Amino acid sequence: MQGESTTPEQGALINGPVAPKTGEWQWPRTFSSLRHRNYRLYTTGQLISQIGTWMQSVAQGYLVYQLTGSPLYLGLVGFFGAIPIWFFALTAGALIERFSRRSVLLITQSAAALLAFVLAALVFTGVVQPWHILVLAFLLGTVNAFDMTARQTFVKDMVGMEDMANAIALNSAIFNGSRIVGPALAGITLGAVGAAWCFLLNGLSYFAVIYGIFLMRVPDAPARARHAPILADIREGLRYVRGNASILALMLVVSISAVFAVPYTTLLPAYARDVMHVDAEGLGFLSTATGIGALSGALLMATLSQSRRRGVILTFGNLVYPAALLGLAFSQSYPLSLLLLAVAGFAFMSQQSTANALVQSHAPDAMRARVMSIYMLASFAGMQPIGAMQAGTVAEHFGVSAGIGVGATIALASSLLIIWRMPRVRALQ
Repeated sequence: MQGESTTPEQGALINGPVAPKTGEWQWPRTFSSLRHRNYRLYTTGQLISQIGTWMQSVAQGYLVYQLTGSPLYLGLVGFFGAIPIWFFALTAGALIERFSRRSVLLITQSAAALLAFVLAALVFTGVVQPWHILVLAFLLGTVNAFDMTARQTFVKDMVGMEDMANAIALNSAIFNGSRIVGPALAGITLGAVGAAWCFLLNGLSYFAVIYGIFLMRVPDAPARARHAPILADIREGLRYVRGNASILALMLVVSISAVFAVPYTTLLPAYARDVMHVDAEGLGFLSTATGIGALSGALLMATLSQSRRRGVILTFGNLVYPAALLGLAFSQSYPLSLLLLAVAGFAFMSQQSTANALVQSHAPDAMRARVMSIYMLASFAGMQPIGAMQAGTVAEHFGVSAGIGVGATIALASSLLIIWRMPRVRALQ
């Protein structure tokens, strides 16, 4: 939509953000990216959809542990859900640069809704088996391999470069705001009517984000036509990342955290039952505590999105996150565990939101999708298979607390080593 009929809103899509007119509502710095209509549509749908996603995540873990009683099987579900990232992420990054990201998102969100409905049907009919959950986790992981990279790179399409860091932080705030509500609703729903309703509600929640994306006014044509083979594009992206010391350092930071710290979430159902001795509702509030901390961290990162000391913020999160999880491993008090999970959530968001924004700001437009697909492989999305299996294996043989504590110790030691050997991380802006 160009020419004489182009509106200021559409102009922002093509040329970047438009400065607000005198007298218009001025969004506070924390929420500055919400001045873009497309991003407001996106955030509204995402908030509803993410609540449903968290409901399914908690209910699925509870159902798996109820069916198997095995911490290792919890890790196996996480493994199956993340392993498709390894197979498809790089291809997704190259392909997404050739197609409309809006169209990709409409397809992936619809596919995710369908998978949620299938899981709900299996549980409603009483035929669900652990292997069903593994297959559906693998299929959802395949969808996510394309969906996550598309969503990450779609941010700039909606808000432009000026508000990109703020929008990334607000995306995290939405993710974790829903983490406050979703797990609590999951705990209540599990206790009242069972896991199947959590899966059904998650499927329905996808229609909110699908409708929001459908209403957006964005160019449907690809940003640039590419004629090189897919493999050549992938190799070009890998060479760029290998030659960029800053992006390479950021990927190392998130990789270590993803393998050794993040997998505590996989063990949370077992931690709730075997260590804290609480029921489904108690599990929901443990997840909610993490969400409260993470939401606080995400909102602070949105406020500090223009800070020139983001490397220091990243280093803070990289230290405090595993330290809080180490305390969680030794905790025998439910209130203390809630507090530690809130601190862990805050620190995790300081680390992840900052790293994401730094990678995108250092990547050129021509290969942002490819760089972000590599980042997805390096982050918790791609490293979850390794992390889930290591945490599940340790927990199976030495107990749930050990499964959390061993990984946290390694992550903390690595953080200290990065501070000593890689000062460039602290200097990033």
